[in-house]
Amino acid sequence: MEPINLLVVEDDPLMREFIYQTLSQGSYIVETASKGGEAKKMVEKKPYHLAILDIKLPDLSGLELLSHLKKISPSTEVVMMTAYATIEGAVQAVKKGASNYLRKPFSAEELETAVQMSLDYQRLREENKRLRGQLNLQAGYGMMIGKDKKMQEVYKLIDLVAQSHSTVLIQGESGTGKELVARAIHQVSPRRENPFISINCAAVPDNLLESELFGHEKGAFTGAISRRKGKFELADGGTILLDEIGEMSLGLQAKLLRVLQEFEFYRVGGSEPIKVDVRVIATTNQNLKEAIKEGKFREDLFFRLNVVKINLPPLRERRNDIPLLAEYFLKKYRELYHKEMSSISKEAMEILLKYDWPGNVRELENQMERAIVLNSVPEVRPEHLSLHYDLRLEKTNSFSGLVGLSLREVEKNLLLKTLEAEGGNRTKTAKVLGITVRTLRNKLKEYREEGWRGK
Repeated sequence: MEPINLLVVEDDPLMREFIYQTLSQGSYIVETASKGGEAKKMVEKKPYHLAILDIKLPDLSGLELLSHLKKISPSTEVVMMTAYATIEGAVQAVKKGASNYLRKPFSAEELETAVQMSLDYQRLREENKRLRGQLNLQAGYGMMIGKDKKMQEVYKLIDLVAQSHSTVLIQGESGTGKELVARAIHQVSPRRENPFISINCAAVPDNLLESELFGHEKGAFTGAISRRKGKFELADGGTILLDEIGEMSLGLQAKLLRVLQEFEFYRVGGSEPIKVDVRVIATTNQNLKEAIKEGKFREDLFFRLNVVKINLPPLRERRNDIPLLAEYFLKKYRELYHKEMSSISKEAMEILLKYDWPGNVRELENQMERAIVLNSVPEVRPEHLSLHYDLRLEKTNSFSGLVGLSLREVEKNLLLKTLEAEGGNRTKTAKVLGITVRTLRNKLKEYREEGWRGK
């Protein structure tokens, strides 16, 4: 564990020694200074996790030193101390960046508490910063990567919902990263220090799922040789993720509804209600409204779960994130398997951008891992991807949808799809089609007169 460096700036030798002796008994490396000028030189030479500053020093004020320290090392936490504590002084210190304020005289316990609180705050702030910029990509949230507008909306919802206790329903196709969203909500919420418990409702047989969720008493059924706590009990104070909630049976849905309404449940075979404080997040790749119409999902449970809904876009709807994700996975598995493959060829990237990704981000990750594992070359080439054959087949089969259309309809279809593939760039579209930009412009004008609503 990295040592925690503390700086104490106090002109009173007795007080300075008291602070030094108190904090040195912990796992801290403590350095001291008697003047502000001396302290300024020290902070310019090395970083400190936390500084404890007297507000009145012989050569300059503690507030001046605080401002100087924050300019040099913004991440350093600061605790101010004075014998002349006032509300105004405390407010001024906090505005300048202090995280705590001690009034002299104070006990060793008060000092240790102030230091620990400031360091805890620093740790949480750094953790959130790390979650927002995994691998210095600065283009995602936690382990989620993406600059696309749809993903930016997801990040905003995570920030908003994390501070509440509302249930959350995350919808999206398989492989879009629903569990990552759930973990991000937990990690930036007030429950972050408590458990995050996940259970896949589709992976547990229905006759065992109730016991997994709520636990059981000894002798409740054959094989129940002792009392066992369920996921809800283990998640008390934290968050429980019910993955693929649409696979849960109607009978168990009714019992889950009671938990959401009453915040209590019974163990299997138990007679005493168990109270819990749990934040529930559910995920699904199904259309639950359709499941309700088919009688497979309870409407009242849907409304309880659907307090806040987050829709995750499939990868094909945010293709501009594909290069970013591909590079992320390339670096991840290159380092994991100690390979030299460090780039993706233009041809391979073209395939990645054109493929429809039915397996979404998970499928892209699998492709990059496969390329790394099976090859020892400098770059990813088309032949290293198992899906480039699928892409060729897809292109061949795509002509079947044009049978029965007139040549003009085929031309219109080809032109508009090419324009879409090139992101609306008319110059690139004209070049791909082998026509002039003027011809393209005239064609689009004709289509617009026929009812086409594009730009």
